[in-house]
Amino acid sequence: MKKKSLLALLFGLLAVMLIACSNGGNKTSGNEATEKEVIGADEKDATELKYWTFVELHMDFFKDAVPRWNELHPDKKIKLVAETFPYDQMHNNLLLALQSGKGAPDISDIEVGRFPNFLQGKPQLLPMNEYVEPIKDKFIESRLDLYAKDGNYYGMPTHVGATMMYYNKEIMDKAGVDIDSIKTWDDYIEAGKKVVANTDAVMTTVHTGDATQFQQMISQQGSDLFDKDGKLTIDSDKNVKTLQLLSDMLYKYKIAELTPGGEPHAEEFYAYMNKGKAASISMPLWYMGRFTDYMPDLKGKMVIRPLPAWEPGGGRSVGIGGTGTVVTNQTKHPELAKEFLAFAKLSKEANLKLWSVLGFDPPRWDVWEDPAIKEDNKFYQYFGTDIFDTLLSIKDEIPGLNINKNTPNALTELNTNTLENVLRQKKQSPEEALKQARKTIETNMK
Repeated sequence: MKKKSLLALLFGLLAVMLIACSNGGNKTSGNEATEKEVIGADEKDATELKYWTFVELHMDFFKDAVPRWNELHPDKKIKLVAETFPYDQMHNNLLLALQSGKGAPDISDIEVGRFPNFLQGKPQLLPMNEYVEPIKDKFIESRLDLYAKDGNYYGMPTHVGATMMYYNKEIMDKAGVDIDSIKTWDDYIEAGKKVVANTDAVMTTVHTGDATQFQQMISQQGSDLFDKDGKLTIDSDKNVKTLQLLSDMLYKYKIAELTPGGEPHAEEFYAYMNKGKAASISMPLWYMGRFTDYMPDLKGKMVIRPLPAWEPGGGRSVGIGGTGTVVTNQTKHPELAKEFLAFAKLSKEANLKLWSVLGFDPPRWDVWEDPAIKEDNKFYQYFGTDIFDTLLSIKDEIPGLNINKNTPNALTELNTNTLENVLRQKKQSPEEALKQARKTIETNMK
């Protein structure tokens, strides 16, 4: 298996996007956590560690990890004070705390799009090299590299984020479409025409407040918002072609509708999809949890397949999102915090738990074919038992994406202006809108 070249996954997203595993639903303002729980509170003589996250779901992962740690390490028990904050608030507070030298937690999640902010200058995070380097060859190394600087590994990855196409097989069967016959985007469009002609659903929806679709589709073609040297390429020919296809799905081929709520994490979209209004959506594997939690009526109807390629033999997936968990330099228990984090995120058992507890595709490739990965759980019950067979089929087809400190600005412009102006308002052509985006982003980069 090609470990290092397997997935060069570099991708940054804002909270309004698909935040690497975020629930996107926190509404709290101020400095209060939306949820706080002491995990291991009943343990006597336990060392207290504080953990911050912006994803409520990640609390479940540590609720599993802490008891396992305490059972295996009775002489080094911990109680984890876990707090969930809104996305922007958590990242802003963490950055301020690290810059001021006080107030940071022992351990924290950092979303991939914000991670470059924490690597500026000398990182105020503790390197995890002594735990990473002995097992690095068992990981998809690009996921480790994503949170590294100058040879030091700071963030422990949470998932691969391989993007798939989720099909409603009930709708596709009614339309007379064999989903396994869909190999290219041209095939997808033709299938969409059959769906619209023979069912009450559309083939998909097009997002106006979330660049996920756009990013997935340009990445498949080897394109991006920036090149490897940080040069802005948002208005490239391939990007213009991609935005034009999204517009054509709406207005030329009429196989799509605008996404209710503007993005795939909106309550309006969950309700729409749950009612069988659309036959498919392309999202990362971690989106399975959105289906199980928010679209229960689709259980047994949804199946997962690779993305359609732009041309026969082309790439059929892309890595989306990411969360790196770090130990800050303000912890009073650096060795314990690092050892626990390695146990929770790097071990083989931990990576199996990333799948069984959270439904995430583990960044350790050596568990993908482990018998334990096949054990029954709610995701297999919902989507069928071939999830990892599909994942293994595209393991070498996932291109890398380029992320830098300007990526959040580029995504903000796409999410607030570009997609809206082209896809909903129809005020600009794809080329006009992307050239305007380029000018705006260049101004912000000065």
